[in-house]
Amino acid sequence: MIPDHPHILIVEDEPTIRRFVRTALESEACEVLEASHCQQALKLLQQQNLDLLLLDLGLPDGDGLSLISNLRAWSKLPILVLSARTAEQDKIKALDLGADDYLIKPFSIGELLARVRALLRRSQVQVNPETYCYNFGPIEVDLQQRRVTRRGEIVHLTPIEFQLLSLMLVNADRVLTHRYLLRELWGGTYVESNHYLRVYMRHLRQKLEDDPSQPKHFLTETGIGYRFQI
Repeated sequence: MIPDHPHILIVEDEPTIRRFVRTALESEACEVLEASHCQQALKLLQQQNLDLLLLDLGLPDGDGLSLISNLRAWSKLPILVLSARTAEQDKIKALDLGADDYLIKPFSIGELLARVRALLRRSQVQVNPETYCYNFGPIEVDLQQRRVTRRGEIVHLTPIEFQLLSLMLVNADRVLTHRYLLRELWGGTYVESNHYLRVYMRHLRQKLEDDPSQPKHFLTETGIGYRFQI
């Protein structure tokens, strides 16, 4: 469930963009704070009880990537990067450092608000620590029992398939980079072996999606990684 009045910090040095984003967020009953510099943002992050951070990477007193790294040392606050940097490597670096999503400028209000809602939903999800159960479509997953069913019928997954599924579920609505998934599944020596992921993601889609050719849950973020959407 999304908070009634989520508190969101915008870190952006361009006043016009800050106003644009603020207006969009306030139309959704968000409480908005603003910062134009890294140091100002850090003070607010330490002092305020926030639900989400919207972060530009090019700031006057430092790079937003450093702010992500700093924040991830002590907080799990969801981070949505808003940046004009379009290079794949910039997106991958931000996500690997701990950003949850990346939106390229210019963007529409509709897409911005959809990404914000997704991250707020994810941050509020509470998993029963005794069962670790997830449901999506006709699929039920019990992580503790390592059991997956589809309309009541057992779905047989290999150990790697189940581990990949688990990573996607516990990070729902978050972009997971190829490098992160490969490191978690096979170790650091496999971080360039993207073809492994393609094979296992195809297996999950075949077993768990209604139409594997048009997946609704296991989504590809082209050139970056994958995202699970409930």
